[in-house]
Amino acid sequence: MMAKGPVILDGGLATELEAAGLKIQGDPLWSARILHTNPKAVKEAHYRFLDSGADVITTATYQASVEGFIQHLGLTNEQANQLLMSGVQLAKEAVQDFKATCLQSGRRVPLVAGSIGPYGAFLHDGSEYSGAYEGSMSKEELKAWHRPQLRCLVSAGADLIAMETIPSLKEAEALVELLREFPNSQAWLSFSCKDHQCLSNGRRFSEAVQVARTSKQLVAVGVNCCAPTLVEPLLDSAGPLWSPDLCWVVYPNSGEEWIHDTGWKTSDEKTSFAELSLKWRKQGAAWIGGCCRISPADIAEVRHQLLGNKETENS
Repeated sequence: MMAKGPVILDGGLATELEAAGLKIQGDPLWSARILHTNPKAVKEAHYRFLDSGADVITTATYQASVEGFIQHLGLTNEQANQLLMSGVQLAKEAVQDFKATCLQSGRRVPLVAGSIGPYGAFLHDGSEYSGAYEGSMSKEELKAWHRPQLRCLVSAGADLIAMETIPSLKEAEALVELLREFPNSQAWLSFSCKDHQCLSNGRRFSEAVQVARTSKQLVAVGVNCCAPTLVEPLLDSAGPLWSPDLCWVVYPNSGEEWIHDTGWKTSDEKTSFAELSLKWRKQGAAWIGGCCRISPADIAEVRHQLLGNKETENS
């Protein structure tokens, strides 16, 4: 699944669902609850990102877990597994609809990335941006936590796995080791970072890239859900470790600050996301998109900046 030219990722799925009038903020399941309450809205949001130019759409499973569905929705274990798998099925249906009606000659056939968020996303306390829980969990405990989610996404037929917003080396190592249990699967691994050189828990991003290099199943390593202005220096900090076999994946947020108790702190100053994407591409980023607060319109601008009227061949 090597990238030929830039691959355009989608943006903030939860942001797009909120724009459609759905209440997500403050929910312990975040957008994953909408898989249960309004699956049609999830499929329609996926379609809007495809229509805007995304080559990859990511499932609404970042905050989903078998345990979380049992705890917050009162489902049985089997029902929770089926609901998690439905995230892939809805995305694949959106791709099929798009291929049938709008796929232009020269556009890549879109892929579905099954989202696996960090353990901190289940805790719903903001710790995916600190990794505070890693000291109380062993690597084997982290693998045991993530295993049911990964099994569901693979079984449902995700084209690849998006292991995202990972705040620590220990959790990254756990996920890389766990991926080996599913030898026919490929993935990318992206980290949450707090500054120009470090992951959220303080370890260097370059160390995280070294962890990724131990896996032959990863197609990319990078960063997501950080400020867009952090991407360039973070990639620079690990530049010597880049290779065509393990490209950069980058999909930052809008740069607005998330306050756990009150939500997004908006700003009148907005970085030109699409223009920055040109710099990331020059640094070797092959998978480029957005995270929180990045809309289909933003993704359309990224595609225009990176590709203009030139469309890459189907992968």
